[in-house]
Amino acid sequence: MSAFVDSLHETFERLGRIEARRMFGGYGIYHEGRMFALVTGDTLYLKSDAESAPHFDRLNLPPFTYMRQGKSMPMSYRQAPADLFEDREEAARWGRLAYESALRSGQPPKPRKPPAARKAAAKKAPAQKAPPKKTAVKKTAVKKKTTKAASR
Repeated sequence: MSAFVDSLHETFERLGRIEARRMFGGYGIYHEGRMFALVTGDTLYLKSDAESAPHFDRLNLPPFTYMRQGKSMPMSYRQAPADLFEDREEAARWGRLAYESALRSGQPPKPRKPPAARKAAAKKAPAQKAPPKKTAVKKTAVKKKTTKAASR
């Protein structure tokens, strides 16, 4: 884990316990099972929504974007203000704002699997193939030969 990500535990100490999980070359930052921030490189982005966006807009904080099929795709995470790293109360305020956005998103919390369960899942036997399907035998109609009665 990067030193920057490790430092976030201190930064958000007044928010409460946080957890960092690796994802897509960065980290998801979770509080009480909900992702409220993400880190890519050494940049922290906080969850935002329509209700919290004005706070980010006032400071001109850009959204996290990624490229998809040549198009820039913005996400619902905005860059964290620099003051957050110097003031623990400010970090807690922004952290709560982001956490509340995550709550409003309607996404259920994602429970963390214990390490033993993750290892067991990784070692799980490969899936077995399904038994072959029975193919229907095509029945062809057999025409009965009919004999014509001789006309007299």
